[in-house]
Amino acid sequence: MSFHFPDLNNYSLKTYKLLIAFGLWVGVACWVTAQSTKQGLVFDALTKEPLPGVTLMWPDGKSGVVTDASGRFLLPANFTKLVVSAVGYRRQEVAVTAGQSVRIALEPAVEDLQTVVVTGNREAALRTETPMAISKLSPKLIDETKPTSIYEVINKTPGVLMVNLNNEQHMMAIRQPMTTNAYFLYLEDGVPIRPMGVFNHNALLEMNQFTVSSIEVVKGPVSSLYGPEAVGGAVNFITQRPTAVPTVRVGIQADQWGYQRLQVGAGARQGKFGIYLGGFVSRQRNSWLASSDYDKASYFARLEYAFTPSTRLTGTFSYNDYDSQTSGSVDSTAFFARQYASTTDFTYRKTRSVRSRLTLEHTWKAGSSGVSAQSFLTAFVRNNSIGQNPTYSIRWVSGASTATGQINSNDFRSYGFIAQHTQPLNFLNSKLIVGATLDLSPNTYYAYQTDLAAELRPDKKSVLKYTQLRERPDIQLANYQADIHNTAAYLQYDLEPLRKLHLSAGLRYDRMAFDYTNALDNSSGGKAYSQATPKLGATYDLGNGKGLYASYSQGFSPPALTSVFLKRTTPTASGDLFYYNLQPAQFNNVEIGGWASLLNNKVYVDGALYQMNGTNELLNIRQPDNSFDYQSAGRTRHRGVELGVTYRPSKQVFFRFGGTHAVHQFVEFTLSQRQTDAVQNVNGKDMPSAPRTLWNTEVSYYPTWLKNFRTSVEWQHVSGWYQNQINTVSYGGYDFANVRVGYQWKGIELFSNVLNVTNALFATNATRGNNATDRTTYTPAAPRTFVVGIQYSFSGK
Repeated sequence: MSFHFPDLNNYSLKTYKLLIAFGLWVGVACWVTAQSTKQGLVFDALTKEPLPGVTLMWPDGKSGVVTDASGRFLLPANFTKLVVSAVGYRRQEVAVTAGQSVRIALEPAVEDLQTVVVTGNREAALRTETPMAISKLSPKLIDETKPTSIYEVINKTPGVLMVNLNNEQHMMAIRQPMTTNAYFLYLEDGVPIRPMGVFNHNALLEMNQFTVSSIEVVKGPVSSLYGPEAVGGAVNFITQRPTAVPTVRVGIQADQWGYQRLQVGAGARQGKFGIYLGGFVSRQRNSWLASSDYDKASYFARLEYAFTPSTRLTGTFSYNDYDSQTSGSVDSTAFFARQYASTTDFTYRKTRSVRSRLTLEHTWKAGSSGVSAQSFLTAFVRNNSIGQNPTYSIRWVSGASTATGQINSNDFRSYGFIAQHTQPLNFLNSKLIVGATLDLSPNTYYAYQTDLAAELRPDKKSVLKYTQLRERPDIQLANYQADIHNTAAYLQYDLEPLRKLHLSAGLRYDRMAFDYTNALDNSSGGKAYSQATPKLGATYDLGNGKGLYASYSQGFSPPALTSVFLKRTTPTASGDLFYYNLQPAQFNNVEIGGWASLLNNKVYVDGALYQMNGTNELLNIRQPDNSFDYQSAGRTRHRGVELGVTYRPSKQVFFRFGGTHAVHQFVEFTLSQRQTDAVQNVNGKDMPSAPRTLWNTEVSYYPTWLKNFRTSVEWQHVSGWYQNQINTVSYGGYDFANVRVGYQWKGIELFSNVLNVTNALFATNATRGNNATDRTTYTPAAPRTFVVGIQYSFSGK
């Protein structure tokens, strides 16, 4: 076993850009340190982000102050002690020295469910006053995980499975089977990473995981606030804010399979201005899976300026460059022999993305209710280029010595805004939220065929290797231009008719429209999908850290343009070559849940029980040549229970469990209307790729006898699932374990993650078609992997 850390002499120009930015930032941090003021300041002990809304009480217990949006407060001269408290943080008493400014670092209470979330209604709110299933992955959890890929963190969420397809590619399962359908909304600071209508399932390739402070995952439809595609749920990545004190982080990590990464982050504030810069460059060469090399460079900047304590301006900029071979899946012969030789060495995926947003926030003077109104306006732009020669587009008929592939390109630009105002009302402690969004996204897409040779195994039932013979731009599979217009308006009304009862009602109207030109049939025109989606919710505080909630919500998801304009393999009986008649999927979700604090706040439990009924789900029917025919028809049912538990018996031990048991079934779905076909429908059968039980559990140990040392053991379980729609073939699921250790000394942290510590053989995805001659294809998981790294962190005063 050998480790190869990044060699700067051989690294690309992207590495030098990162180092130059780092050098410049060290100078800025030093300058800010010299300019420190004597105001009081409260910040997060881990992220160093300023903490607004923290209560500081004077010793008399009757008076005090609250920190502003920058975590600052005015310090009276005649007090020698402060009592500091904030939701989600440990209470702290601070001694004050006369004539000196105060810097207070609060330790997060990571096991506390009484946390603040923003994804529920786009502004800070208590988790226990939000009537939906929402989980927050804390900065501490993310930092200790030291993820190579973001799925290592996401899968710690109860009821969530982000399927690792290698090289940061993924599928998702949140109240849905494992799927690439656009039923999940991915956001960065509340702004969708890609626009509605553009294929979004691999959008997380464009995330900079090193500059993510926390992650919030909403489960179930949240269309009433966030719009279509937020059906199974929404994942919101909260980026790192400028730090309250100057900070610098720099680190490297690598594994024995040729993965290497260099990462840098730095932040500071001076007066009204704050800045954070961060990024990483990574690459993989000659991994355990053949033909899986990739390079990624991600850069991020966030600037904040406070015109006044009530008016703030925030700007962010994200750039991502990703270039990967796509090794795809292997057949059963290679999988069980652990011969991870790809059947292709020519497939690839390349993405380049730019995202930027500018947000103006204002807190209005408190009215007679004593609560302030809040407004924000976010303007955003996106520019994406996605090119690929994907393995999933290879078409091969069993026994044939030839096959076809596809090269495609999908480019878009976006311009839009999100506006929202929250108005407290002097009636039943209520408030009204109103908002609107506009997203204009010109989109171009083309795809053409490639001719392949197929080298068969001796049984003639599987392919040993594909070879690309020639590109065929003369055989076009798709070629369109579309101007996407996404508009929406929404409102939400919250009130408390009783002291412990909180009610919430919301309604959103969405219209997704596009004007198109389809070069393949020389047609042009327009199409629109519109829907009003309501939600109702209630929370009830039972006291002593316990409560209940219930909600009803609707969601819908229009088909992606790539589904509409892809040329059919076989025309319909009426001669249709395209999928102009696909209908939007619609969902109705009902859930109840609750939370409880037990054993003097040592145990926290959070659970939900839900049923979501779907109509017109966009489903893929595998054809004899392994292509897929889209159908937007039928009815489905998704029913399950989700449970999260944390237990902290002492400062040395922390236990976490998150899991779900769910059933995803066809209620009514027709496979074929031909009387000669053996299977006409799959009514009552499980949907494919739908494991019924998932869990992720972890025990962490922080020994008092070895300060700043940590270790944890994590166990991931995924039960079996049917590989096809007719439920004739199943895969048994998998279990694997990870071990993590870390030790910090004077700002230097050494860490190691041993992933799949038992070297289990398993596949994160296994599928088979409905035909008798079809064979299972497996997406193999990595063998035992040793990740090692070192990180240096500096914090100023």
